[in-house]
Amino acid sequence: MPYARWTVEQANGWYAKQPWLLGCNFIPSTAINQLEMWQAETFDPQTIRRELTWASAIGFNTARVFLHDLLWQADAQGFQERIDQFLDIAIETGIQPMFVLFDDCWNPTPLLGKQPRPAPGVHNSGWVQSPGPQMVADPGSWSRLERYVKGLLERYAADERILMWDLYNEPGNKGSGEKSFGLVQAVFEWAWAIRPKQPLTVGIWAEFPLMNEFQIAASDILTFHHYDTAPSLVEWILRFKAYGRPVICTEYMARPRGSRFATHLPLFKQEGVGCYNWGLVKGKTQTIYPWESPEGAPEPAEWFHDLFWEDGRPYQPVEITLIQHWSGHDKRM
Repeated sequence: MPYARWTVEQANGWYAKQPWLLGCNFIPSTAINQLEMWQAETFDPQTIRRELTWASAIGFNTARVFLHDLLWQADAQGFQERIDQFLDIAIETGIQPMFVLFDDCWNPTPLLGKQPRPAPGVHNSGWVQSPGPQMVADPGSWSRLERYVKGLLERYAADERILMWDLYNEPGNKGSGEKSFGLVQAVFEWAWAIRPKQPLTVGIWAEFPLMNEFQIAASDILTFHHYDTAPSLVEWILRFKAYGRPVICTEYMARPRGSRFATHLPLFKQEGVGCYNWGLVKGKTQTIYPWESPEGAPEPAEWFHDLFWEDGRPYQPVEITLIQHWSGHDKRM
């Protein structure tokens, strides 16, 4: 497949047309994982609309949203109809989403159908990988994944409701390491065969030298995850800005780790780096708990992620004020 990455000029030209990208990783509070969010039986447009309205009201203009390959396999037409419904809601509420296609995080055996109830006290107890380690390690099974990627991108290649495509979240997580490199390469090749008008990326989140080198060489826009303190964030921003392309942090904000709005938003704004915190509304993903929280853990005194209670009350009103300030939203109210 011919290399079809945007030039530096194309990437910077696209980024110059965008507002400062400020948003969150979004799943409605009524869904435990990507499958429950998107399956016909549990798709919840009312909650999606309500919660994206809260996001927009504090100045967010984008959201990072996870899809899943099994949804395409089971019912591509119905899945597209729900994506269209989601996109219409998002745009109506002032949110332009970034979609994520694959994911190496959390539970390794995704299954369609009724999803499990949250395990009490456990962070992301029901989140599922896509496609899962067994298929990641078996290139002979990838024809289904290729149909998913090409079908999805072809359908939405020119859809202006979509900001960009994050082709693979945290490849190498849950012990797979460089074993995910082959699928990362393949998904770029499949995406280049369609070459949508939106930019393509796979973000850096950990040090895998061969895979990271390819991610940086293949991505139109450079993206990364960062759950550490402000001095470390500065180092990461400078590391990626050295390539001369736009830089976006697609995951941050873990309060007990020192990744906070008060310390990080001014840096992102100053450096012109778009940013997406993890989480919006306390819900079935239970990401108010830390990553390694044991089952039965009491509710933490300080939330790990998320911004709102289920009824729309801010967890920390001062954070909402900060977000409104740095987004400029306070000047429009």
